[in-house]
Amino acid sequence: MDSWVRLFLIVVAICFSPAFVECRVRNYKFNVVTTNTTRLCSSKPIVTINGKFPGPTLYAREDDTVLVKVVNRVKYNVTIHWHGVRQLRTGWADGPAYITQCPIPPGQSYVYNFTITGQRGTLLWHAHILWLRATIHGALVILPKLGVPYPFPAPHKEVVVVLAEWWKSDTENVINEAMKSGLAPNVSDAHTINGRPGPVSNCTSEGGFTLPVQTGKTYLLRIINAALNEELFFKIAGHKLTVVEVDATYVKPFSIDTIVIAPGQTTNALITADQNSGKYLVAASPFMDAPIAVDNATATATLHYAGTLANAATTLTVPPPQNATQVANKFTNGLKSLNSNTFPAKVPLSVDHNLFFTVSLGINPCPTCKAGNGSRVVASINNVTFVMPTTALLQAHYFKTKGVFTTDFPANPPNVFNYSGTPPASLATTNGTKLYRIKYNETVQLVLQDTGIIAPENHPVHLHGFNFFVVGRGTGNYNPKKDQKSFNLVDPVERNTVGVPSGGWTAIRFLADNPGVWFMHCHLEVHTTWGLKMAFLVDNGKGPNESLIPPPSDLPKC
Repeated sequence: MDSWVRLFLIVVAICFSPAFVECRVRNYKFNVVTTNTTRLCSSKPIVTINGKFPGPTLYAREDDTVLVKVVNRVKYNVTIHWHGVRQLRTGWADGPAYITQCPIPPGQSYVYNFTITGQRGTLLWHAHILWLRATIHGALVILPKLGVPYPFPAPHKEVVVVLAEWWKSDTENVINEAMKSGLAPNVSDAHTINGRPGPVSNCTSEGGFTLPVQTGKTYLLRIINAALNEELFFKIAGHKLTVVEVDATYVKPFSIDTIVIAPGQTTNALITADQNSGKYLVAASPFMDAPIAVDNATATATLHYAGTLANAATTLTVPPPQNATQVANKFTNGLKSLNSNTFPAKVPLSVDHNLFFTVSLGINPCPTCKAGNGSRVVASINNVTFVMPTTALLQAHYFKTKGVFTTDFPANPPNVFNYSGTPPASLATTNGTKLYRIKYNETVQLVLQDTGIIAPENHPVHLHGFNFFVVGRGTGNYNPKKDQKSFNLVDPVERNTVGVPSGGWTAIRFLADNPGVWFMHCHLEVHTTWGLKMAFLVDNGKGPNESLIPPPSDLPKC
């Protein structure tokens, strides 16, 4: 073999290794394939990346450039979203189908090319079309710059923990049948921890994930909720969790026994193996404080101290009640930005756009929906049920294609009513592909208000392209005169996905410093399917450094 070829192969092998810390360009290849998989003593084909469920963990360092070639070898159109990556000026790599790109057709490929700027921590990647993210998801671990320490004691080891859901049925059939009926889809059959539900009563052979630990050592758990539709509690018997980061932003450390994590959110927590040697139950269970059906199964794993016999008894823990709002609030209220000299909380103190968005369900006519008696359940923001275009919005914006979208998304609800009380007489919504337009570097305050239409419900809302500061939250109807006085503008938590509490509101602020078209939607996939979504259009600023880059040559076509 030629020595140059041998050297090239060695360099490529090293750069593909997560342990290598000096590569500035990280190359990955995602083969989208169908894989026969058995869970709950039942087998089915699922769509995976490289045959893995969950998918492979991607590693990079802050300021690295990441290239991921996605090759579609299945029957579905596919896109991949790098959830929480800012994608500064590189919206073409963001991934939501028909928002920033047309999907990758079967038999074709696309290279996602982006640089991770000013971010470090745990994020995730997942499919962003249909319900494919049920099995197409994985961790994205962004390490600090070389030589930059964590702002907390260095752990002995780091462990990725991916929480998800599992259906015995094909998830595409589940949502397709629901859309035909007009009713809600069936809930999942199990929750999983790193792809495993743990032993269940009707399938005792089902194994669970094992986390090996050594007495006295501290571990960093990178916890990700990749579930489609359910917020989850996470706890470990007999052990406290010290929360140090959420959504790849550092927080003031605090100790707690139970965290709550919504789909799309991540939490980094330290755990010290400071108990008697043995086996301890790890539990992930649903949180739902509204009269909405959920999968009530608890996923289990095992924290296993070194030297403990495999047949030793496991110390158990009782998950919180499904509707334990106080447990969830204890975690949420403990989150504060680190706000140090190195990692300041740059909260916008002035506001250019003061927006008030209701997030709601609704009912629209559907003559073919027999099970729904001629109606179907929908969802909306400010009473607009978003209609997905057939051409990607970012392409339409860049090439100035007319007739694809409008920029008249309402800044306030069209109808004022008692949002957390009696719903209006009409539960119908309007349909449209409406965007809200913002100039480069303008600041936005957005209050997200849940409503009682059909039922109040906690909505985890994800904003693409930006981090935002959660400056306030409360129950009931938002009162701008009273509630704004209690906003935290000093050290509010910084996130990319935030829960709007059942029958309450959440206020966020962000700087629109990223030109492009940026999706905002509920991260409960059923609500996104029903139309609880919209997009912001951020204009270019001055010069190329404040402008969207041209589209890549291999960008898929619609």
